[in-house]
Amino acid sequence: MMFNFGKTNKKEFQQTGSPQGDDTDIPEEEISVKAQANSLVKRISFACIALVIVFYLIGIYWSVEPDVFSVQYKDAYKNEGANKTLIVGYTTVATAEKVTSTMLNKNGGYLSNDVIPPSLFLDNIPAWEFGVLVQIRDLVSVLRNDMSRSQSQSLENADLTQAEPLLNNDHSSWLVPRPEGVYSEAVDKLKSFREGLNNPSKSDAQFYARADNLKTWLDLVNKRLGGLSQRLSASVVESRINTDMSGDSAAAQSAQSSRQVSVKTPWLEIDDTFYEARGACWALIHFLKAVEVDFGPVLEKKNAKASLSQIIKELEATQESVWSPFILNGSGFGVMANHSLVMANYISRANAGLIDLKELLENG
Repeated sequence: MMFNFGKTNKKEFQQTGSPQGDDTDIPEEEISVKAQANSLVKRISFACIALVIVFYLIGIYWSVEPDVFSVQYKDAYKNEGANKTLIVGYTTVATAEKVTSTMLNKNGGYLSNDVIPPSLFLDNIPAWEFGVLVQIRDLVSVLRNDMSRSQSQSLENADLTQAEPLLNNDHSSWLVPRPEGVYSEAVDKLKSFREGLNNPSKSDAQFYARADNLKTWLDLVNKRLGGLSQRLSASVVESRINTDMSGDSAAAQSAQSSRQVSVKTPWLEIDDTFYEARGACWALIHFLKAVEVDFGPVLEKKNAKASLSQIIKELEATQESVWSPFILNGSGFGVMANHSLVMANYISRANAGLIDLKELLENG
């Protein structure tokens, strides 16, 4: 059987792409407009896909945390040769400078106050930065109020008096003053104080490596790590006995609280808490190594060097690579891992070591 569809005008077919008659002809201008529109849509789609891929790769690069660096400085000595003398306090102050500078100048720079992609979608590194910043603030505060002063009636160092409030500026502000600027200025003030330690003409620049000064800073670290450990452990729902008033039968509190409390870190904050703790531990590793240098004779006298080394070792374990693309939050002894509980374990062990170290400094 044969089907006859009739003859088709060749010229008509070439112009319209259709063997239909004149009543269905499509003008060339309309065909051209549609083709251009389709081409534009494809280009925009490919551009969007390419932009997402570029942002993703940049995000991965910016999310790489800095490595642990050495706290040994060649210029920390007053003279070279066999009789070189270590400048007391130089290592601690120089390490505070370098930790701050590393936070500001790592891959991608300082990201906590960025409001444009891709850093807008990165929350782990800003949390890491905040953990580092809190430790810097605590150390500089103790530097200003204790380690640089011989007694309660002595005057404050002018450089440290300016450095501390600069570091306490809002870490997430994207308007004036920008954190990058004020934190860099604080680094300059720390540098000025460090240079004054080696300048005999600057008698107001002093660093007192005493056991009581070290213990004052360790008290702060002890509380910070305790808080981080509690927040990490709360990645799974748990019920705790309220111990707020333990140890003092005459104690009172402003608001009554339940005898038993249930705590749980919000799901969206679990990874942020993990990276905040990771950043805090990264900073503490450097600060404790610096303290090991500047307070060496004190630690030796109290037979506390081994305790400090063990604390540093526990904190170094918190910096192991995270091989999972996500911070897993399995339940206790469940099938899936719980990265927060692993981190809490290392921090709790370091915190227990800090308590022992403080007792040695006080009673050793």
